[in-house]
Amino acid sequence: MPPSGIGISSPTCDSPSDSNVPVQPAALELLTALSAVLARWGRWYVFGAQAVIAYGVPRLSADVDVTLELVPDEPERFVRDMEAAGFALRVDDPDFVRRTRVMPFVHLATAMPLDVVLAGSGLEEEFLDRARAVDVGGTKVPLIDPEDLIIAKVLAGRPKDLEDARGLWRLKGRDLDSARIRRTLRLLEEALGQSDLLAAFELLRSGGSGNS
Repeated sequence: MPPSGIGISSPTCDSPSDSNVPVQPAALELLTALSAVLARWGRWYVFGAQAVIAYGVPRLSADVDVTLELVPDEPERFVRDMEAAGFALRVDDPDFVRRTRVMPFVHLATAMPLDVVLAGSGLEEEFLDRARAVDVGGTKVPLIDPEDLIIAKVLAGRPKDLEDARGLWRLKGRDLDSARIRRTLRLLEEALGQSDLLAAFELLRSGGSGNS
């Protein structure tokens, strides 16, 4: 996930809702149960492989990743609420969440892993502002904006992330704001002391492997 605390670009307008999202049956069951809980705890969005799948890129995935703006910031009570909805925390270390800002659960009904990333200020807040509602089996679920998903995937930088970003660009590129993606990646390079993010984006746009 992108780091917290980095302010990037101005929020855009709300996007229209989509429908007929092609998620896996287990992920659909998980998201239906999850959305009822997260609606009580603040803004959130789906990112990662399930977002890639939802935007129409063929992808195998056995887990779900979401970012949550936890309000109120009471992780212990949040865990109890999740447990009541059929989710179990996968770690015993009480300091793990404070160190990583990640809460790893498993959905007991499907045995599907779920990572809840606790949002920080900056870039994740802007991703929350731009998240768009989609219909998943009759449940409205917020999905990360496709441009933000490409930014997050380029920032993650693993071969599978770059392949996801390449697939998204092939499918959605003509409708995406490449200038905003470049601007955000340039600011991230400055903030993080990196020089490879823009180059990785240009390579995937051109159809290159992204592994060089």
